[in-house]
Amino acid sequence: MSAPRWLSPAEQRAWRTHLALHKLLMHRLDRELQEHSLSLNDYEILVNLSESPGRRMRMSDLADATIQSRSRLSHQISRMEAKGLVVREDCRDDRRGTYAVLTDEGWETTQRVAPVHVGGVREHFVDRLTDEQLEAIEAAYAPIVEHLKKLR
Repeated sequence: MSAPRWLSPAEQRAWRTHLALHKLLMHRLDRELQEHSLSLNDYEILVNLSESPGRRMRMSDLADATIQSRSRLSHQISRMEAKGLVVREDCRDDRRGTYAVLTDEGWETTQRVAPVHVGGVREHFVDRLTDEQLEAIEAAYAPIVEHLKKLR
């Protein structure tokens, strides 16, 4: 077994800054959505459904899109069904398949809360960076995202 490649001081700082950013930003955005009785996970599901044809997605595709296990997504959808935001429908062409479908209340909630969420993303992230910095972040993170998607 080879010795670990320890992080250099610069690598350690970059890694810890990334962790702090991720945790603090997700916490802030989640708190802002809680004022509207939503979690960040709820909002992500609402957005994915609102952008899909017929405002519906197969549960397996929604799990992939939101990077969740099918089991975790199922529990999340149950909570959202109880709030009247989504419903499940059987897939006509595949007995094993199920759709998550955005309700009218879910659509209205998405439209009402989207400006609040986008405002938070702007205030806490986008407006803190230059266009060049945003491009650099995307360029740096995209290959990592692709690598990790292949490992799922």
